[in-house]
Amino acid sequence: MTIKKALLFCLFTFGFSINLFSQILEPVKWESSVDKISETEYNLIFTANIEKGWYIYSQKSTGGFAPTTVFEFRNQENNYILTGETSEPDEAPVFDEIFEEEVIKFKNEAVFTQKIELLNSELKQIEVYVEYQTCDNEKCIPGDFTFNISLDGTNVEKERATIDERSKELSKALNLNVTGWDNYEKQTVEEQSNLNIFLLGFLGGLIALLTPCVFPMIPLTVSFFTKSANDPKKGLFNSILYGFFIFLIYALLSLPFHLLDSLDPGILNNISTNVTLNIIFFIIFIVFAFSFFGYFELTLPQSWSAAMDSKANKIGGFIGVFFMALTLAIVSFSCTGPILGTLLGSSLTADGGAMQLTMGMSGFGLALALPFTLFAMFPKWLNTLPKSGGWLNTVKVVLGFIELALALKFLSNADLVEHWGILKREVFIGLWIIIGVALALYLFGKIKFPHDGPLNQITYGRAITGLLVIGFIIYLIPGLSNTKHANRKLLSGFPPPMFYSLYDKSSECPLDLNCYKDLDKGIAAAKRQNKPILLDFTGWACVNCRKMEEQVWSTSEVYNILSDEYVIISLYVDDKKELEESNQFQYLRPNGTVKNIETIGDKWATLQTINFKNNSQPYYALLNHNLELLNATNAYEPNEDAYFEWLKTGLENFNKK
Repeated sequence: MTIKKALLFCLFTFGFSINLFSQILEPVKWESSVDKISETEYNLIFTANIEKGWYIYSQKSTGGFAPTTVFEFRNQENNYILTGETSEPDEAPVFDEIFEEEVIKFKNEAVFTQKIELLNSELKQIEVYVEYQTCDNEKCIPGDFTFNISLDGTNVEKERATIDERSKELSKALNLNVTGWDNYEKQTVEEQSNLNIFLLGFLGGLIALLTPCVFPMIPLTVSFFTKSANDPKKGLFNSILYGFFIFLIYALLSLPFHLLDSLDPGILNNISTNVTLNIIFFIIFIVFAFSFFGYFELTLPQSWSAAMDSKANKIGGFIGVFFMALTLAIVSFSCTGPILGTLLGSSLTADGGAMQLTMGMSGFGLALALPFTLFAMFPKWLNTLPKSGGWLNTVKVVLGFIELALALKFLSNADLVEHWGILKREVFIGLWIIIGVALALYLFGKIKFPHDGPLNQITYGRAITGLLVIGFIIYLIPGLSNTKHANRKLLSGFPPPMFYSLYDKSSECPLDLNCYKDLDKGIAAAKRQNKPILLDFTGWACVNCRKMEEQVWSTSEVYNILSDEYVIISLYVDDKKELEESNQFQYLRPNGTVKNIETIGDKWATLQTINFKNNSQPYYALLNHNLELLNATNAYEPNEDAYFEWLKTGLENFNKK
């Protein structure tokens, strides 16, 4: 199997699709039945009903990377045995463009049958677990289902949670009965920021290469592979494999977050807006910053790297190369850890959750791996590498200042969600200016840190970076004012929103627009004013929401149509303010689990999930007074012309009706 296909497999397995976890999709429904053959023999029949356009894969592996459907027959021991293999539909292999190989896959319906022989005549119930992957032409979704089968042919329902009558009544209010889906093709929420965070992760990996923990390892490792192997081709192959394993290790680190996201699609949003977690991230980033400044060093236990290095030397071959890559990841943690922490925090506090984290980690791993492969392919390039020296420490210190600035973002998230009012927009920008001034003083030699040697002259690199920092400070200064120039569009999503200000504002809505934060009041206002509704699912800690408001809503055409023609209802899904006790209730999900609706954010997040089968923000719906859609739903749309046309079409449809 080629490295290209292995890389594709890794990206596909841990990337799945741009929008996998921002939509709630369930394209496969499972049913089971029992066919009794004799007193001791039964056929267990499992039927997958597959939505049009989707398919699942066979149980049979073709030897490549395509996934397979797997049945796990539980509580077997001393109870029953399997007779033969689990049968499936007889379909010919077809070429799969995703995996570039021949695979067997099933559409519409797939029936699987397993014959069993009873050993225990008292056995009444069998538990069977199936794990599969379902795909369409754009995305793939991992799935699983547990059958609880009684041998008389009836499904045994798992015990479902129950809620009281009061909760049932309050739950009804979450279903708006939004109609008009058939008139407009539902728009897929494309998180363009996924590509952005992949590129940011890649940039983070490139920066990590310039740190003292990683940079000196490049020529040493490449020389080891190219000189230690008797066959130059083998040395080159091992270098490529080494780079691939580096990439794979960092991509794998995001896997647990996908498992969390699949258990509860809203869990990562809850984590990202959790006040305690954001405060913890704030403290961690401060610690990272002082580590980069050289006051102490963060390292993983030395025994870990020693153990990995020992295994690499003993085992050799593919596995040995893997352990060498793992050793690099552990040894370089003191430099890569803070950068990875930034990536982790930024991904979890964005709105793409596990998907964005995978993209970022994959980008980071790819950038970190590339030099080891490229320099092995072109060893003469090693002579062009600059020598290690004090400039590596300068890079670390600059990163320390960046960590300080990013730490404020997490404190700001907590402040916004809890409405403490301690880090208003102008205070946030003012602190960034102070950090920028300190960084400029450092670059020009006015401030020193423990690991800095004597600075005999200001290098071109320091001077250019210092001038860029001064330019950034000048750009920030208007953000302290109460003028139209206070909107720093390049920073949208990082500082608090413009209405969260030290200055008196006419509205607590974006751009001083009139908006409602209560659904019923907003609908009533729309009826009074005879205007259509822009239902805006947003969040206090939502980066893309701020970008939309400050970069798209602020343009003249969009602003005017929102101000004059629409009633905006902004529902903050991460608002931690508790509902009055009489309004708190339990919502029973379709899968039988219960969600406690205790805060305003709980209520609006669940309302969005129920009515729009979506839990990402920003998310926009245009409605008339009967809660009928006026256009396709919309999401993060950074193109102001496209967003204006979307609003304009919705207004025209409202006027027609």
